[in-house]
Amino acid sequence: MRALTVQDMTKSYGEKVLFDHLTFSIAEKERAGLIGVNGTGKSSLLKIVAGKDVPDAGEIKAPNDFTIAYLAQEPEMNLELTVMDQLFLSEAPVIQLLKEYESTLKKLELEPENQAVAEKLFELQKQMDALGAWEANTNAEAILTRLGIDDFSRKIGELSGGQKKRVALAQVLIETPDLLILDEPTNHLDYETIRWLEDYLSKYAGAVLLVTHDRYFLDRITNRMFELDNGLLYTYKGNYQDYISAKAEREEQQAAAEDKRRNLYQRELAWMRRGAKARTTKQKARIDRFGQLEGTLGQGPKKEQVDLSVQGSRLGKQVFELKDVSKSFGGKAILKNFHLLVKPGDRLGIVGKNGSGKSTFMNLLAGKIPFDSGDIVTGQTVKTAYYTQERTDMDENMRMIAYIRESAEVVTTKTGETISAAQMLERFLFPMHSHGTPISKLSGGEKRRLYLLKLLMTQPNVLLLDEPTNDLDTETLTVLEDYLEDFAGVVITVSHDRYFLDKTANQLLIFQGDGDIGSYYGLYSDYLEEQAAAEKLVVSPVKESKPEEQREKTKKKKLSYHEQREWDAIEEEMAKVETRIAEAEKELEEVGSDFEKAQQLSEELDGLNEKLEHFIERWSYLSEFVQ
Repeated sequence: MRALTVQDMTKSYGEKVLFDHLTFSIAEKERAGLIGVNGTGKSSLLKIVAGKDVPDAGEIKAPNDFTIAYLAQEPEMNLELTVMDQLFLSEAPVIQLLKEYESTLKKLELEPENQAVAEKLFELQKQMDALGAWEANTNAEAILTRLGIDDFSRKIGELSGGQKKRVALAQVLIETPDLLILDEPTNHLDYETIRWLEDYLSKYAGAVLLVTHDRYFLDRITNRMFELDNGLLYTYKGNYQDYISAKAEREEQQAAAEDKRRNLYQRELAWMRRGAKARTTKQKARIDRFGQLEGTLGQGPKKEQVDLSVQGSRLGKQVFELKDVSKSFGGKAILKNFHLLVKPGDRLGIVGKNGSGKSTFMNLLAGKIPFDSGDIVTGQTVKTAYYTQERTDMDENMRMIAYIRESAEVVTTKTGETISAAQMLERFLFPMHSHGTPISKLSGGEKRRLYLLKLLMTQPNVLLLDEPTNDLDTETLTVLEDYLEDFAGVVITVSHDRYFLDKTANQLLIFQGDGDIGSYYGLYSDYLEEQAAAEKLVVSPVKESKPEEQREKTKKKKLSYHEQREWDAIEEEMAKVETRIAEAEKELEEVGSDFEKAQQLSEELDGLNEKLEHFIERWSYLSEFVQ
């Protein structure tokens, strides 16, 4: 089995230790999710494994021909290249072979009598057969199309940030490496594309290592979880749900161990206070043990968690009322005579395809841009905090503490406690010694967490959140969701994150493009399921025959010798597969906590169902010619 192994990896930046002697491995067909609080070094770990950075100590072992493809959060691209040229700007053997073949073919067209070039082309053709490189160009176009890129001749410099990320994603997918490393692959993807990527990665033959904030995505893709915490790496078998369960158990055990140490400390302290009349060897050993215990107490693994306990301002009965509102950009309608009443306590989720006007609508609500026509009535007590994707107000030369104090020197928590700006930074996992750090020194995720803190310190009663899950770690998101659940004001969120919307919104505005906005009362997942069910009713259940099959049916009247043998055996083969499916499903129900066995059975069931579907298709085809 092909695998990559990391041994005793250590990495520091200045005084901050990111990893301390990490050792782990990842093998083919393993799909590992990496999670941890922002700033702990997730992206740094991915870069080192991908060979884009080097550790301070330790080594990475893999077979000599082991290939890795890496998708960065912010991919570097040649702005002058076309989409297709960028896609084939790769060191992957299959891509290099394809480029060499195309070059040699052009050379032979110019020199048709050149025997050496003809022989080279013949050798390249054999290599193309061996690597399956003929399909690379077709696969590239298919993957780009599924990712929403349909103009392959456009220059990279003409694309939006989200489109560039999707081209970069397509670039690593067509390389089909042994290890696929993805840093936030679902950013800028809509629901349909995310589901396609889920399906693609679930069936990927190599290994996958990824960082993502999308917990549904993690849950459906991964069969292994890594957690980076305080320089250490914890490994869990199974998906995100399995990780949550196992982590809770681990922390409970750690807490129990710490309680035992505290009880022992109390007993030892009582003994020390009584004093020892004689300094026997045994008593001296006990005194030494007390000293060691006193020094280590409280040094066990600490559970650091973002604390969102800021009290919001009072909100009156009126929030927003939009009356007959319209807005267009460059002839493209965003809103057409739109009406909306936002009431206290409302939880609105805004969904729709990229470019349908969701962020523009948020800017309109926030008063950043004007409406073309219509009226908006805003309540007198409304105090809005707008979490944008751009963070235009963040001066990266400022120090963290000065940036936070722009909002408030002190805030009041839900319990009535007065908290200083410095204390709030600590609650957001920024230790006291780091408060003077310039913002430019922070990671992307840390900047987002700092930005969120500044907004909450204004103590708003209306929160406008534009893609809040991008770049925030899963732990911060979990605490933010918990905060929003108890938040007394209004929350309006633009997001593609199904998990986040399910927990924070109970009403949807669906931006369908050209100013058409629908509504739905309920959870986002329920809406998506209903949409999928409606689409299935529209599509005809009759499978169209391929042109080749149609021509074959027209010509032939009966089965060939080999087809007759296939027909004679096919029902028995189908019965065997159906029996094994039933057995595997029963084993899966009884597997208990053996996650590795459960994963094996799930993969086997996927293969069996595909095999059964193939048999059914062949049975339908062959039955038409049975005499």
